Amino acid sequence: MKNLQFKVIKQDKESNARICSFSTVHGILETPVFMPVGTCGTVKAMTVDQLYEIDVPVILGNTYHLYLQPGDDIIKEANGLHQFMNWKRIILTDSGGFQVFSLSRIKKVREDGVEFQSFRDGSKHFFSPEKVISIQTHLGSDIMMPLDICTPYGIKGNELKEATEKTILWANRCKKAMHPDSQQILFGIIQGGCEIPLRIECMERLSEIGFPGFSIGSLSVGEPKEVFCEITEALTPYLKKGPVYLMGVGDPISILDGIYRGVDMFDCVLPTRIARNRSVFTKEGRITLTNARYERDFTPIESDCNCYTCQNYSRAYLRHLYKAEEILASTLGSIHNVYFLTNLMKEAKKAIHLDEFSQFYKEWIKRYTGDKENGHI
Repeated sequence: MKNLQFKVIKQDKESNARICSFSTVHGILETPVFMPVGTCGTVKAMTVDQLYEIDVPVILGNTYHLYLQPGDDIIKEANGLHQFMNWKRIILTDSGGFQVFSLSRIKKVREDGVEFQSFRDGSKHFFSPEKVISIQTHLGSDIMMPLDICTPYGIKGNELKEATEKTILWANRCKKAMHPDSQQILFGIIQGGCEIPLRIECMERLSEIGFPGFSIGSLSVGEPKEVFCEITEALTPYLKKGPVYLMGVGDPISILDGIYRGVDMFDCVLPTRIARNRSVFTKEGRITLTNARYERDFTPIESDCNCYTCQNYSRAYLRHLYKAEEILASTLGSIHNVYFLTNLMKEAKKAIHLDEFSQFYKEWIKRYTGDKENGHI
């Protein structure tokens, strides 16, 4: 497994927020970073050139979807996902575990893996830890994830313990399945639901197996905000020697909550999904562009935003595109939303450099929520 060459560039004085960097085959990744999701080998409604222009350093591909369509064998034949989709920067692929449990019509957990039916055509498939590593090896991602069991909010007791135990055992098998000379990076995934002692046990046992970085799974799945913050805060003090990735989080406030507590990496479909559904981020909160108030609003989404959309188009024009169901609406909305989160990461880094992140965090949340909340510290 590739040596990360992990560095902490700057640690904020008043919080666990930090700026870090580590090396991958396709470049050095500096955190904190938001990773747009390219589920099927594309960030929906966006071209790679648009992502380059926004300065997106890393995107996420989905193992489950790419395995089913077009098939990891085809992507391998194309010399990997980078070549297949013409993306020259870093790619992280997930394990596919979340989709197995959330999308599959039928699934059966066994000791050696998961049987499931495709959400596309009902065909039967089996993911073992070794199979998931094989697929991601064919994809050629820079960072990959082990097969895990994603647990919904509310699960507890023996069911949660058994799922966590399988996640640990499968992580060990995934690591053993990697080629010793592989340049890909494998993170461990910390599970354990809302039970902090179980989360810590999972983390400790994964640490014994040995991973250069860790993901925190099964959060932002409906649990109360205070639980989200408590779990993150309980884990990150032990995870300072490598990158920390909070999976499936794309809400700006939750991202800032995570950064404050020491998280480095985030991903989510949220910015492009809400853009396809008429909503965009602003510093004063999300707005829905089909609202009648924007019919004659000839100002940009945000006057101080430097994204392509805001530099060229008005809220009135975007409202027209959405009302007319034009494809361009999704593209222009997605450009703005991805830019918004990418720029938020740059603003967070600046605040950390200046040892002003705590103040930045509180002021940003007050503005975004209209002072309905006084920050989450």
